[in-house]
Amino acid sequence: MEKATFGSGCFWCTEAIFQRLKGVEKVVSGYSGGHIKNPAYREVCNGVTGHAEVVQLTYDPEVITYDELLEVFWKTHDPTTLNRQGYDVGTQYRSAVFYHTEEQRKKAVYYKQKLEEEDIFGAPIVTEISPLETFYAAEGAHQDYYNNYTSQPYCQAVILPKVKKLKQIFSEKLKQEQNNL
Repeated sequence: MEKATFGSGCFWCTEAIFQRLKGVEKVVSGYSGGHIKNPAYREVCNGVTGHAEVVQLTYDPEVITYDELLEVFWKTHDPTTLNRQGYDVGTQYRSAVFYHTEEQRKKAVYYKQKLEEEDIFGAPIVTEISPLETFYAAEGAHQDYYNNYTSQPYCQAVILPKVKKLKQIFSEKLKQEQNNL
């Protein structure tokens, strides 16, 4: 098993995306890239810690590769908006790849450069690519959020469309039980 850490806006959305992929065994919502120890959700949301909301994946590279995870990452959020995803605004919602190994760094940089050269998004990509220094798991109420609160308005209005987009683009990569929303 290997680990990957991504930030692509609200961690509830990002968690819901990666939980549905074959080969992803565990997804933990949390915080990375900040300057204080053991940040709390309220502090991170207020933008005072420098942390990004992220998810840390434990995955089986024999089932899903890091390259495939990067592809899902790039195609399920807007990497051209600085410190923003949709209505979520602030440095805590920045697009970020926190790499665990030099190989992950090289792949993330390569993929970002390729997308830039091909002008896939029609705007510069602002995704941060940084080494993972520390990952802090978010409080329990933030884990498995979409699956626990599917009928909540935020889940219906913001997360469900992203899950539907994932199913449309990556249906062959979804766990069997996730093919039905």
